[in-house]
Amino acid sequence: MKKESQADNGVELRPEYDLAKLRGGVRGKYYKRAIAGTNLVLIDSDPAAIFPTSEAVNQALRAVAEAAKSAVLAKRRRKQA
Repeated sequence: MKKESQADNGVELRPEYDLAKLRGGVRGKYYKRAIAGTNLVLIDSDPAAIFPTSEAVNQALRAVAEAAKSAVLAKRRRKQA
């Protein structure tokens, strides 16, 4: 699928833009830096209402992970005894 050029869709570049300064850009130059510490997860609207901030989500996930870890350790102890 071919994108429409700006000339084709009626959009014109403003006269104050200097095309000589716009040359030499690198696509994706900061991509790795931008995603380095980012994990984006989309949640449905009903859990989003319960956990309105990322801090609330992280706290709940840490609690669930700790409970799961404790349950696995307890199960291992019962098998060994």
